[in-house]
Amino acid sequence: MKNLLPLALLLLLVGLDACNRTPKTLDPTSPAATKAQLDVLRDSVAVRWERMIASDDAKVKATTRVLKELEQQPGTDRARLQQLARANEQLPRRRYDQQTMASSATIDAYDAAQDSVLHLVYGFVQPATGQAASPAVQQLTTDIQAADTEVVGFRLRYDQAAKQFNNYLKLHQVEITALGDKYGKLQPLPLFELQN
Repeated sequence: MKNLLPLALLLLLVGLDACNRTPKTLDPTSPAATKAQLDVLRDSVAVRWERMIASDDAKVKATTRVLKELEQQPGTDRARLQQLARANEQLPRRRYDQQTMASSATIDAYDAAQDSVLHLVYGFVQPATGQAASPAVQQLTTDIQAADTEVVGFRLRYDQAAKQFNNYLKLHQVEITALGDKYGKLQPLPLFELQN
């Protein structure tokens, strides 16, 4: 017990010394704080965009694999599958980006094109003959459908980050303009959510 008292006193002194140290913080009104907050918000938007696009790319790749698998099955319409493969390959080039999505028609056109391809692919996977698809095709189809159900969630999460960025731009316009060209030219980001 006598040995514990000096150890406890030492730990108490170390703890008090740590409490006296104040971490360096940025003045929230300083240009450095404004720049740091903008960078955090832009990174958040970028990460959410990248995750959404990566999921969509994976869906296109899985669709390509399904089509290749289906071509190997006897009695399939290979010419039709090749047409679908070409349409699927064109999807990433037709996809909206962070600027073109300002037009909801661009988003709708992409969604319609992808839905059309997937609807036809599902028709090949579950033919009217009732013949079961291979386990590989079934798994890939399940993966595609799972990714398809995540689209709305990805878009909502992106919109949340973009709204935070846009609100910060609006509230701190004077400070952001003072940061110079790179920051002063920032514009609000379009959203998936329909604007009034």
